[in-house]
Amino acid sequence: MYTAKYPTEAELQRLLERPAFDVSQLFDTVGGIMDEVRRGGDTVLRQLELRFDKANLDQLSVSPGEMDEAGKLLPDILKEALHQAYGNIRAFHEAQRFREIEVETCAGVICRQKAVPINRVGLYIPGGSAPLFSTVLMLAAPAQIAGCREVVLCTPPSADGRVNPAILYAASLCGVNKIFKVGGAQAIAAMTFGTESLPRVDKIFGPGNQYVMAAKQLATLHGVSIDMPAGPSEVAVIADEKAHPAFVAADLLSQAEHGPDSQVILLSNSHALMEQVQQEVERQLEALPRREIAAKALKHSVAIITHDLDEAISISNRYAPEHLILAVEDYRGLADKVTCAGSVFEGKWSCESAGDYASGTNHTLPTKGYARSYGGLSLDSFVRKMTFQELSPAGIRTIGNTVVEMANREGLYAHGMAMQLRIDEVNSNTK
Repeated sequence: MYTAKYPTEAELQRLLERPAFDVSQLFDTVGGIMDEVRRGGDTVLRQLELRFDKANLDQLSVSPGEMDEAGKLLPDILKEALHQAYGNIRAFHEAQRFREIEVETCAGVICRQKAVPINRVGLYIPGGSAPLFSTVLMLAAPAQIAGCREVVLCTPPSADGRVNPAILYAASLCGVNKIFKVGGAQAIAAMTFGTESLPRVDKIFGPGNQYVMAAKQLATLHGVSIDMPAGPSEVAVIADEKAHPAFVAADLLSQAEHGPDSQVILLSNSHALMEQVQQEVERQLEALPRREIAAKALKHSVAIITHDLDEAISISNRYAPEHLILAVEDYRGLADKVTCAGSVFEGKWSCESAGDYASGTNHTLPTKGYARSYGGLSLDSFVRKMTFQELSPAGIRTIGNTVVEMANREGLYAHGMAMQLRIDEVNSNTK
């Protein structure tokens, strides 16, 4: 990692730049794939799976037999881990249930708000070298709690046409039974338009490569919403002189191993700690199976020495990291100063890995600085909050003239007329 000492404003702006890739460059390619799927349905999906995933599929859906077999293929220790993680995720998201609001805003006017589940949601789960079965829990558990009527899950198969059994087992824990062996942009297309086998969904969730991200953006042009804009994974760690160097190094590497375009940032007011962490990073890196990936990520990552922790938190808020670890003694005091971060990990024992898997918070978080305006995935992501209002004759008398005046002043006379007719009716009934 490159080390910067007390950077100037110009240097800081350069240091905080993220690895840039404009997914709009892929729109022509991805748009072509989506159009193929829209026109050709299941037949095209099978062709694309053979081309991209090398899988020759007789059917796109995962069979009940494959679901039953998944549990038998997993070791008990992994199944126990999945159950515990699922329980914690459910507990945290259950607590987020929206309580219906009813307010009499003025005499005769009652306004209500309630949460209604999104009818049909689509979940995309990457496969490949790191099949993200943890993401199944993070997406499907809140969908289950929200009461979404239908949950569709797409994930790429291996060349032999099988889906990772841990993905299937996690899905079964969350009650998901509509699972399809489709990956990449073609999966997003299938959930956007629907095919003979796959239903069209109302909202698409889940991470993926640049082609998947481009497809999700294009899906929004066809009436399907998405969870949030997303980019490569990232972490910022703020550490003081009492931080554990090995812990800090491991936290940095746990994000760096996600992909060569991931980014990690270390902020500290301690020269000694910074040097110790750098040494630990080099030592731990050599033992990682994904060290080549992590090493590439480290090339565009940075360690910044600050004058104090207030400066460190100011830089972090400016960067708006997906994950922020506060490896400092007074982590609660520093946490109060955090304004922009996807998820915050307080104290030396709170590794980011805990949030990725089993603490209970959601690991689907805003990246690329979107933490300035987006929060992470929550139960709210799977519901629509609808408002209701009821006016009585007393309500007409209370706000009627206000509505007419405002409508007419905006030049929307039909709006005013809709209320004026009711005012006249109420007045005539009181004579």
